[in-house]
Amino acid sequence: MKFSLVNGQRQEAQPNLSGKCPACDQAMVAKCGEFKVWHWAHKGRRACDVWWENETEWHRAWKGRFPETWQEVVHQADNGEKHIADVKTDQGWVIEFQHSHIKPEERRSRDAFYPKLVWVVNGVRRKRDMAQFLNALNSGTPIGANSPVRIPFSDECVILREWVGSRPPVFLDFGVEQELWWILKGAPDGSAYVARFPRSHFIEIHRAGATQQVRDMFEAFVNDLSKLVSQYESHLTLKRAGPLPTPSFQQYRMDTNRRRGRF
Repeated sequence: MKFSLVNGQRQEAQPNLSGKCPACDQAMVAKCGEFKVWHWAHKGRRACDVWWENETEWHRAWKGRFPETWQEVVHQADNGEKHIADVKTDQGWVIEFQHSHIKPEERRSRDAFYPKLVWVVNGVRRKRDMAQFLNALNSGTPIGANSPVRIPFSDECVILREWVGSRPPVFLDFGVEQELWWILKGAPDGSAYVARFPRSHFIEIHRAGATQQVRDMFEAFVNDLSKLVSQYESHLTLKRAGPLPTPSFQQYRMDTNRRRGRF
């Protein structure tokens, strides 16, 4: 974990410090070695949150793009179950940064636990994932300018097979600074719909300072894409696929206190 409570205050790990876990109130020790990112660990026991994974520099880089008060927030359900969200925004969105392999049943449990969840998945953990994804993408069918691509992928594209069934939005991070890839939806024949999404806009939408108008437009964009995919699948089913009115990233303006841009 990045933060522990030291004298009641959230603090990052430093040599010779001790603290308490913000979720279970048990003792934690600072791990400050030369090879792993400095972090906190429970003293004499495993982490209290079974969903927690060991952090990497990739995790820390993503978390660092958001206010510290949003990082590692304890989210408690009505039944008392608690888990530590990587990031929880002021609008209630939980952003989980997933590096390691996750079992389907655990992913579904998290999907159900957080009412508003977004996944960001490390696409460079396995060397093969990016090459497999690009091969699948090259065989896909665009549904219009700046809109989703329908990919007929097979078991050879492991990362799509693992994540296409997630109910919440899933964004793949292949280490390209300018973009993420959004897995929109799976199709009955095993295909997947994906769309390129600017990394900077993903961050601006969720971080502090984004106006409510920007967030509302993003919600509308999500809904329009879902409708587009459903319409296209209906056309394919009826064997009369043709040009469809397609929402474009260019239709949605983004106004923030820092800059003005477009999807």
